[in-house]
Amino acid sequence: MEYLTVSQERGERVISETERQKPMERPIQISPSLMCADLCRLEEEVRALESEGVDSLHFDIMDAHFVPNLPLGLELVRQLRKRTQLPFDVHLMVEDNRLFIDKLVSLGVQSISVHAESALHLDQILESIGRHGVHAGVALNPATPLSALEYVLERLDFVLLMTVNPGFAGQKLVPSALRKIADCRNFLKARGFDLLIEVDGNVSFKNIPGMVAAGADILVAGTSSLFHESATLRKNMSRLREAVERGMQMREHGN
Repeated sequence: MEYLTVSQERGERVISETERQKPMERPIQISPSLMCADLCRLEEEVRALESEGVDSLHFDIMDAHFVPNLPLGLELVRQLRKRTQLPFDVHLMVEDNRLFIDKLVSLGVQSISVHAESALHLDQILESIGRHGVHAGVALNPATPLSALEYVLERLDFVLLMTVNPGFAGQKLVPSALRKIADCRNFLKARGFDLLIEVDGNVSFKNIPGMVAAGADILVAGTSSLFHESATLRKNMSRLREAVERGMQMREHGN
């Protein structure tokens, strides 16, 4: 996964040549949601995902408090870290962000997003993530306004937009999702920030073209696309890439 690199010595973000590209020119990244994989044969699933050329692995870490679910844990992250070189993209849906961040940093993850709704001292949390050389993101629930990002943009490498209410796979897209993605791209552009936009929730074959057209850069793929039970992983990946291509064409033509 291509991210902004972080200079730990000076705390400055150095933009790579890939990231200097305009959003329209950047390749769309695929980050499979492991909570949607077959957890009884997870290493085999990861090997198959590697062969299909995914960009990272997405871990939803929950605490059964911020959201009422507990699908994946730190031990799973620890064990899988030894078995793959893919970047680990961790989405924290927890009340005590600091507890999990300290542990995840030691496990060698590449990016961590925290929810604006759960972070009492959001700037401090993001600073601590970036200080460790990990890419920092803010996740927003569907009804949380983009204004929550206003005074932490300088700390961010990416924004994670929830396109369903967090906690469970298989939900329907919230009605405002595509509008919010487009609004986020415009919000960032108006302030001079070219950050990656990650989308998570009902990233389906049907919805992907609209998400990409609206400005999404990273797709968290789950049960409605990459892990869809109607076909093999390979066939689903082919169909997913076709949906991405349609979205890029729509974006290019301003649809």
